[in-house]
Amino acid sequence: MQHAEIKQLLSRQRVFFQSGKTRSIDFRLAQLKKLRQAIESLEGEITAALRRDLGKSDFEAYTSEVGIVYEELSLVAANLPTWSRPQHVSTPLAYQPSFSTVHPQPRGVVLIIAPWNYPFQLLFAPLIGAIAAGNCIVLKPSELAPATTAVMSKLIERTFSPEYCALIEGGVSETTALLEEQFDHIFFTGSIPVGKIVMRAAAEHLTSVTLELGGKSPCIVDADTNLKVTARRIVWGKFFNCGQTCVAPDYLLVPRQIKRELLALIKQSVQEFYGANPQESPDYGHIINERHFDRLLALISGEVVLGGTHDRSKLYIAPTVIDQVKMEDKVMEDEIFGPILPVLEYDTLDDAFAMVRQRPNPLACYVFSNRRETEERVINELSFGGGCVNNALIHVGNPHLPFGGIGASGMGNYHGQYSFLTFSHQKSITKTPFMLDLPLKYPPYKNKVKLARKIIG
Repeated sequence: MQHAEIKQLLSRQRVFFQSGKTRSIDFRLAQLKKLRQAIESLEGEITAALRRDLGKSDFEAYTSEVGIVYEELSLVAANLPTWSRPQHVSTPLAYQPSFSTVHPQPRGVVLIIAPWNYPFQLLFAPLIGAIAAGNCIVLKPSELAPATTAVMSKLIERTFSPEYCALIEGGVSETTALLEEQFDHIFFTGSIPVGKIVMRAAAEHLTSVTLELGGKSPCIVDADTNLKVTARRIVWGKFFNCGQTCVAPDYLLVPRQIKRELLALIKQSVQEFYGANPQESPDYGHIINERHFDRLLALISGEVVLGGTHDRSKLYIAPTVIDQVKMEDKVMEDEIFGPILPVLEYDTLDDAFAMVRQRPNPLACYVFSNRRETEERVINELSFGGGCVNNALIHVGNPHLPFGGIGASGMGNYHGQYSFLTFSHQKSITKTPFMLDLPLKYPPYKNKVKLARKIIG
C-alpha cells in the first residue's frame, strides 16, 4: 500500500470513528461475534498456514494461537457490558456535595503491529481489546509469516469494512509509512531494537504506546525440586514452537550438585517428546527463515551435550543444550529465540540472582523449587514481566492475568480486561449539583485556612 493510500485509509477511519458508531456496546459485541464466526469458518486454513510458516503441529496451532484467541473472545464478550460502564468512585469531603465517576472511552484510531512467531494470536488477541474498547483499527502483520498473513488478510477483508478495521500487508516500507502517521495508540509486539524505533516514531506525535518486547528470560532450578517433572516442563517450554517464543526459558541456572542428573533427564524428555530424530517428529517445528537459521547456528559452540545437528534446506535445528556456558559467551549476549538452551552453574541463590541482574529486566522468569522461601525470593527480589513457579509459559495463556514486560522487556500490558483498559482512556468526571453552593472555595479567603486544614489532609 502506498503512502497516499495509507493516508486516505486513516482519514476514512477517523471519519467513521467520529460518527460515534463504534461507541455502542451492541456494535462492539456484534463485531466480536462476527470475528469469532470468521475465525471458526477459516480455522482449517489458519492451522494449515501456521504449519507452512513455522511447522506448527495442529496441537500447537490450536493451543497457542487459535484457542487462546477463542478464550479471549469469550471472556471479553461476556464481561464487556460490565467493564464499559462508568465506575463510581469516592469524592473527598472538601468537594461535597459532588459525585465522581470514571468513564472508559475509546482512544480513537489505533495501530497494532504483530510479529511472526505467533502471527495469528499476537495480532488477534490485541485486536479483541481494541474492538471491545470501541476503536477503529489498522493491523500490520509480519511479512515473515506470509501464509498466515494471507489468511488473516482474507479474514479481515471478509469480516469488516476498511473504514472500521483494515489489515495492511507488506514489509519495512509499509511499517515505516504507518509509523509516520498519527495514531491514538500504537500496540507493538516484537524485538527490542524495533521497539525503540516504534517508540521514537510515536514520540513525534505524542502517541501512547504499548510495547511487548522480550529479553533473556532465566529459568532457575533449585537444588530441592522434583527433577523429573522439572526436566519435562523445561523441555516443553523451551522447545515449544521450536524455541521461537518471547517467554521461552532463555537460559538455565542450575545448582552444581544436581546439574548432571538434570541434564540426563532433559535428554530423556527430549527423546520422549520428539523421538530419536526430532526432524522426523510431526510435533517439532522449524526456524522461520534462513536469516534466523544462520543467526542461531552461530550461537552453537562450546560443550554441546544434546542436539546441535541441523539441516539448512529444511530450516531444522535440533533441540540443543550447551553446557559449561559463561555469562560473557556470545549465546548470552541477546535473546536466543530458538531451540538452544545454555546451562550455567551456580553455588548459592545469591549467585544466581547476580547473574540474572547482569542483564536488563526480562519478560519472564521461571523457578522450579519445593521450597516456599526460594519461590518468594525469586518473585520479590528479581524484576521481570511475569512468570511461573514450577512451570513455564502457561501464565501467558491465562486471560485473567496481565501480560507485559518491565524496563527493556516492554511497557504496558494486555489480555482480558487489561486489553480493554489498554485500548481505553479512563476519563475522570466530577458532577456537582446546584442545590448547595458552599462558600469555602471562594475568595476572600480570610480566616478560611484553618477550616480548610480540618477538611483537607
